[in-house]
Amino acid sequence: MFVKRLLLLFFVIFIFSCTPKEDKQQAQPVLKQISEIEGIKPEKPPKIKLKRDAKNDYSWEISGDDAEEIIKADRKLRKGIGSE
Repeated sequence: MFVKRLLLLFFVIFIFSCTPKEDKQQAQPVLKQISEIEGIKPEKPPKIKLKRDAKNDYSWEISGDDAEEIIKADRKLRKGIGSE
């Protein structure tokens, strides 16, 4: 029993002694700031406020930064609501 514990202890010490030590210089990655990446802004989808009146007619307000995206959203709404 004592021999088994002693062998187990040696085995654990051997495993921990064989593991590589981390170097502090390697652990810290070096990141470079690129000015082009800082200037990129994420694209925001258009904001749509959908309204329904007492006659069950729909209307909407679309706002956003990109005019083409606003026009695409308007066309999709007109097709979707007109097909019902």
